[in-house]
Amino acid sequence: MAAIAVCSLTNCVQTPGNKAGGARQSLQIPQRYDASQPPVPELASGLFQVFQDPRMRSYVNAALSQNPQLRESAARLEEAGFNIRRAHSASMPSLTGNANGQRSRTNLAGRNTALSAGLDAQWEVDVWGRIRAGVTAAASDRNAAAADYAAARQSIAAQTMQAYFQLVTTEKRLQLSQRRLQSFEKTLKLVDRRFEAGTGNLGDLNLARADVENTRAQVSAREDTRDQAARALAALTGAYPDAKRRASTWPALRRSVPANIPSELLLKRPDIDAAYQRIRAADTRVKIAHRDLYPRFSLTASAGQQSTKLSQLASSGFSVWSFAGGITAPLLDGGNRRAELGATNARAKQALASYQSTVLNAFREVENALGSELYLKRQQTSYERALKAARSAESRAQRNFEQGVVEILILLEIQRRAFDTEESLLNTQSLRYQNRVSLALALGKGI
Repeated sequence: MAAIAVCSLTNCVQTPGNKAGGARQSLQIPQRYDASQPPVPELASGLFQVFQDPRMRSYVNAALSQNPQLRESAARLEEAGFNIRRAHSASMPSLTGNANGQRSRTNLAGRNTALSAGLDAQWEVDVWGRIRAGVTAAASDRNAAAADYAAARQSIAAQTMQAYFQLVTTEKRLQLSQRRLQSFEKTLKLVDRRFEAGTGNLGDLNLARADVENTRAQVSAREDTRDQAARALAALTGAYPDAKRRASTWPALRRSVPANIPSELLLKRPDIDAAYQRIRAADTRVKIAHRDLYPRFSLTASAGQQSTKLSQLASSGFSVWSFAGGITAPLLDGGNRRAELGATNARAKQALASYQSTVLNAFREVENALGSELYLKRQQTSYERALKAARSAESRAQRNFEQGVVEILILLEIQRRAFDTEESLLNTQSLRYQNRVSLALALGKGI
C-alpha cells in the first residue's frame, strides 16, 4: 500500500510494474471530481449514516450475517489463510515415519522374517528465496481475499438498501395506481349520472369505463411487481423468498456524502486494494518461476531399526541411519520452466491491466453518481412544480365538467397527466435514493 499512499499525495496512480520487465505506468487524475458540487453542511461517513432508518438497518444486518454470497467470500478468505500456512510449510523440515514387514520362504534358507521401522527427514535449503517468495505471494493472495471480503460486505449492504428502496418504490406505485383507480371510478360515476339524466352520451361513458379497467389491470401488475421486490429483499437477507415483507416510507434524505479528493479513493475502495494485492502476488510469482530455473539443494536423513522379531523394534537406539545432501538442477525439460516463466510474466501484465481497469471504473462510478446527484435533484424540483400545477388544473377541470363547461375527454386527459406527473416524481425520488447508495459505495465509504 506504500505506492498507493504516495500516489494519494502526488495526485497520480502509480501502478507497479512486474519483475520481468513490465513497464511502470501512471494514470494522471485531476485535483477534483469533474461532477463534484459544493459540500452540504450535514455529511455522512458511511452507508449506515446516509439513512437513519432502523427497519432498513435490520434488513442490512440480516444480510451481513446470513447472505450466502457473503459467506462464500468469507470462506475464500479462510482458505487463503490456510494457503499461507501451506506455503510456509515448504520451508520447514519434514519428518515421515515408516514401518515394514516381510516374510518369505526359500528352499535353501527356509523361512525368513524381516521387520523394520524408521524415520525419514527432508529439508530443502531455500538458497535462492523461492520458497520465501511463495509465502509472500500467498500472503498477497490472502490480503486480496480480505479486500474482496470487505468489498463484498459493502456491496451486499448496498444491494440490500437498494432492494429496500425498490420495495418502497413499488409499494408507492401500487398506492398511486389504487388512488388513480379511485379517481377514475369517481369520474365514471359522475359520467354515469349525467348519462342517466340525459345530459351525457354513451361514448363518454365508455371512455370512462376504459380508463377504470385499464387502471385495474395496472393495479394487478403492480401488486405482482411489489411482491417480486419483497422476494428479492428476502433472498438478500438469506431468508426464504416470500412476499411478506413490506416497506412504504422513505427515510430522511438530508445527509450528503462527501466526495473528498479523487486520490483518496485509492485508499478507500477495497476492490482497488484487492487489485493492487493481486499485482504484488503476480509479481512475486514471476520471481518464483525465475528461481525455479536454478538448482535446488536438499538435505535428507533417515534412521531406524531392523530386526527379525517385532519386540526388538522398540529397543532404544538406531541400528541403521543415513545422512545425505543433494543438488538437483533442470537440464532438459522441453522448455517447461521457461514457458512457465513467460506465463507468469503474462499473468503479471494481466494483473496490472486489471488494476488500471478497476481504478478507471471506480472513478467512472463516482463521476456518474455525483453527476446524477445533481441532475436528479433538479428533476425532482421540476416534477414537484409540475405536479402542483397539474393538480390545480385537475381541480378546475373537475368543477368545469360538473358544470358542463368542458368535455369528458379533457377531464380524463388532465387526470392522466396529473397522475403521470406524480409517478414521474415518485420514480425520480426512487432514483435519488438508489443513487445516494451508489455514491457512498463508489466512494468506498464502508458500512
